[in-house]
Amino acid sequence: MEPAPSRPRRRLPRDAYVEGVLRGDRTILSRAITLIESLHAEDIELAQDVLEQCLPYSGDSIRVGITGVPGAGKSSLIEVLGVYLTGERAEKVAVLAVDPSSQVSRGSILGDKTRMETLANDDRAFIRPSPSGGSLGGVARRTRETMLLCEAAGYRNVLVETVGVGQSETAVRSMVDFFLLLMLAGAGDELQGMKRGIVEMTDLIAFNKADGNNRAKAEAARREYESALHLFSVSGTGWTPRVITCSARAREGIAEIWDAVLEHNAWLSSTGQLAGYRQQQVKSWMYELIEQALRDEFLQHAGVREKLASYEQDVLAGRLSPFRAARRLIRIYTENPS
Repeated sequence: MEPAPSRPRRRLPRDAYVEGVLRGDRTILSRAITLIESLHAEDIELAQDVLEQCLPYSGDSIRVGITGVPGAGKSSLIEVLGVYLTGERAEKVAVLAVDPSSQVSRGSILGDKTRMETLANDDRAFIRPSPSGGSLGGVARRTRETMLLCEAAGYRNVLVETVGVGQSETAVRSMVDFFLLLMLAGAGDELQGMKRGIVEMTDLIAFNKADGNNRAKAEAARREYESALHLFSVSGTGWTPRVITCSARAREGIAEIWDAVLEHNAWLSSTGQLAGYRQQQVKSWMYELIEQALRDEFLQHAGVREKLASYEQDVLAGRLSPFRAARRLIRIYTENPS
């Protein structure tokens, strides 16, 4: 597994990063990702230059997002799927595994080296565990940029795991071609717990841990979901979501999952919709960068920094409404350019 190292003591020249990424050097790739994740002002311009140089070599991959309820076995499933890709299919795979983060330290709660150990030792795989840092959507701040670098390094299969909470489904849907929802049978009333918005974004629903005594429950849940999906309108792509059972532990249903991914990719390509997907992903990326930049600039504004803490206390004490506080801070920002 490629670690998420601390910021390198010495930055490399731009061309060293670019050439290392393009030749698939995993050490340089890891350092390049660390560079783009850095919040240090001196790293930002260099990171943008590296990304610009690598951009023409990206995009030629299958992008798969994987989400699901905690306990559904996302990491186990991803590892087995990764091993299937590097082994039976002899293909390279990049896994962007986003760990839950402490809201206090912003550090990763899960140990990076305790997950996906088999895949981590595979030369055809690159795993980048990154703390979400409390970012919106449960995906790391620079997931899109990390994906770009991995594609430029020759990884034609990119799997993005999310923490599966809050708005993570919407966030990851905007950056991938195929969306897999991993479920767990027997954890309650599956149909009652179904979120219409999530299902409408899903290309494949897989009930994991369909082995042993749980096999019958998983099969029953699959049938219920399959019937329920007929109540939903077909997606704009014309693709009908599938429902299957699988078992990461028994290594069953793994090939079926990837067959669905390939069939979906072929469908998008043959209908000309894949290009539209990629255009929408680039557009979403642009607006995401705008929002991040504006937020950062706003919070770094001298006048805003001076008043933010006191306004926050006024809001908490009920002396000032959130709306009025926000308007005042925005006025400070717009009327007093730094």
